[in-house]
Amino acid sequence: MPSALTFLYEEKVKKNGGMEERAFAEVLQAIALLGLSRSDFFKKAAFYGGTALRMLHGLDRFSEDLDFSLLAVDPAFKLEDYFGVVDTELRSFGLEATLVEKKKLAESTTESAFIKASTLKQILTITSRTTGEIAMPENQVTKVKFEIDIDPPEGAVTEVEYIDTPVPFALRVYDLPSLFSGKMHALLAWAWKTRVKGRDWYDFVFYVTRGVPLSLLHLEARLRQTGHYTDSSALTQDGVKVMLERKIESTDFEAAKRDVEPFILRPQDLNVWSKDFFFHLAQRIIFQ
Repeated sequence: MPSALTFLYEEKVKKNGGMEERAFAEVLQAIALLGLSRSDFFKKAAFYGGTALRMLHGLDRFSEDLDFSLLAVDPAFKLEDYFGVVDTELRSFGLEATLVEKKKLAESTTESAFIKASTLKQILTITSRTTGEIAMPENQVTKVKFEIDIDPPEGAVTEVEYIDTPVPFALRVYDLPSLFSGKMHALLAWAWKTRVKGRDWYDFVFYVTRGVPLSLLHLEARLRQTGHYTDSSALTQDGVKVMLERKIESTDFEAAKRDVEPFILRPQDLNVWSKDFFFHLAQRIIFQ
């Protein structure tokens, strides 16, 4: 009978088409979440973003980061207070970890405009060792970024979900309409200089084609917080569609394909991507 760690690793290798390094990163993500669940972390914060969508709702693209949001504003919150429980959990599986603060580059002015100053970032660096169960290349380094919003926008709804491996545990996560709003905010508000974030468009397709409703209340709160919606009147469904259609019109979808291709197993699924395709999807959005 394989151990929980071996079972988890083999499951992740299969899910990632045999890509062992990517599978190992997902093992680290799961163990880190397990460690956090053993503390009071999920009484204060919720899991969201692309990795939440992949782990809990079956998104078929690899996602690198662990994104969280506090449930209420807390400027005194320190993510490093939870490094001990993560470290303990990793070491119980024979993994050595170093957790360090991520330093923002001074020249990243665009990023600083759209990633709030109140967002904390840390990076978990794992130097792989042979655990007796999983033999990874000697001195291979795998990194998992943690990011938590300590000044969360209003309107998000959270729920308790469960992950079964490496052992069953519970965690608090944004519900699907709130997750969709976070992704829509990324599409409408974030600027990436000359780089197109195809992963955001890929997730957008996932939400729309699965009929996930978009939380208009939470999207408006996010857009107001970052200064991308300032009208005195409430944001409307038509207003969202106008903003989205402008973004579609200005997006290079060939560049978007190139961005997301390394993170998916079936790049041929992107052949349908075009401005007309995304205009079609924009009309299919369901609003909550």
